[in-house]
Amino acid sequence: MTASVTSERPGKRDRLVAGAREAIHRQGAEATTLADVAEASGVGLGNVYYYFKSKHELVAAVIESYAQESRERLSRLEQQHRTPRARLKALVRLLVSQPDQVALYGCPGGSLCSELGKHDNDLAWACKELMDTPVAWIEQQFKAMGRRDARDLAFALLASYEGIALLANTFRDPELMAHEGRRLERWIDSLAGDSKVALTGESSRKAAGVAVIKTDPASAPRADRR
Repeated sequence: MTASVTSERPGKRDRLVAGAREAIHRQGAEATTLADVAEASGVGLGNVYYYFKSKHELVAAVIESYAQESRERLSRLEQQHRTPRARLKALVRLLVSQPDQVALYGCPGGSLCSELGKHDNDLAWACKELMDTPVAWIEQQFKAMGRRDARDLAFALLASYEGIALLANTFRDPELMAHEGRRLERWIDSLAGDSKVALTGESSRKAAGVAVIKTDPASAPRADRR
């Protein structure tokens, strides 16, 4: 009997987290109730309290599920693509691969972090760690391309995606996602083309032209015009 109960727990817990993700993406964490999660997951409301003592604990599990998913996806990109440029372009394609959902509800992780970031608690810090994962990975790829401004570029790429997700949601226009995805891929190609000269002292002024995205991330894709 014990073995049977134990074997069922991961399935139900996973369904609750998936249901919470769906409900929170559609209506936000604050507006989502445990009853909403139970309905979305197909699990009885009483079972919600068996796995999670509070809504706070359930939201924390949602954040961790996004973080785990991010780590797994980035690991697959490492395995599937040999060069950092190919990995970055594959990441862009992955980010913009669900334009209809983003146009309706925004970026799942980004919207959640924006909402929870208004508070100074452990959930807000968990969201910071959630964003740290892709930033660090993207920075690693740009460093492998020889970019001295790798961290600035990492923030610029992620900011471009989160920004276009916001606009696609605001205008209910999924085509904005596809357009930005193509632009970011061209931008990555242009940065790869500059990777050798970016390491020379003579090119430092040129690199600084890209580094301005630290204060104006939305301008990053203009680098492909150099």
